[in-house]
Amino acid sequence: MANNNEAPSVDNIMQNKIDRASILIEALPYIQKLRGQTIVIKYGGNAMVNDSLKQSVMDDITLLKYIGINPVLVHGGGPDINDALSKMNIQSHFVNGLRYTDEQTMEVAQMVLTGKTNKEIVSNLCAKGAKAIGICGIDGNLIEAEKLTTDEAGNPIDIGFVGKVKKINTKVIEMLANDEYIPVIAPIGVGENGESYNINADTVAAEVAIALKARKLMTLTDVPGIMEKDENNQLRLIPFLCEEEVNECIQNGIITGGMIPKALGCLDTVLRGVKSAHIIDGRIPHSLLLEIFTSKGIGTMIVKEKRT
Repeated sequence: MANNNEAPSVDNIMQNKIDRASILIEALPYIQKLRGQTIVIKYGGNAMVNDSLKQSVMDDITLLKYIGINPVLVHGGGPDINDALSKMNIQSHFVNGLRYTDEQTMEVAQMVLTGKTNKEIVSNLCAKGAKAIGICGIDGNLIEAEKLTTDEAGNPIDIGFVGKVKKINTKVIEMLANDEYIPVIAPIGVGENGESYNINADTVAAEVAIALKARKLMTLTDVPGIMEKDENNQLRLIPFLCEEEVNECIQNGIITGGMIPKALGCLDTVLRGVKSAHIIDGRIPHSLLLEIFTSKGIGTMIVKEKRT
């Protein structure tokens, strides 16, 4: 005689549905913790170029807003600026990896970042059902800036209208984010005499996260995160790092090259009040959701103190 209390057999199709439900349940405690919190997202790299990845990022950000999290998006736009300069036959050159920005180049950068790149992102988010509003640092004196006069080593430089952040005035962002809108910020700052400055988008995202007292800073890159070599000399991802471990990785040559300023920037962010900063691979579809709502994540999370 059959036992009606026994669980029915599960075929592959049903198991797939159960697995999907399990993913939602895994996300539940993270949704509960983050509801009403602010997450700042630095959007750049291949995720801004590949059409499929663009849609994936827009889906992720829209979902965050719909479940009660307040995403704030800061974007770059280097490729768009390069294309515009090329079409206008304007030559640009770089000093220690930074574009020299004369007055003409600044006008193009501002036109492209605020008039093209920013509005395309806003349009893509709105197409997903979100309510996004595009702004730049000039609006409401959002990003007060001054001329960048020294490089990372403290050496004097002159690269034109490239700026650094003096202050983030958060009122405009908070008015939008605490309502039903997603702020989309172009990294153009304004000087004390009304002049415009082009500012590194990573820097702007970090300063915005600090000023907003955000729960997380998410940086989309074209690498998996911070990597190290295992005992077989194969690269593997480092999922968590604290202040002490970041400094050790730099001293030991594990963190090198362009990853050093990214790691130090993330570390500075958490030392100044943001709970965690994440370096994730924007080439992976739905990388934001995978990092935020799963226990293992997919990138490197930097925190102030070592996890116990």
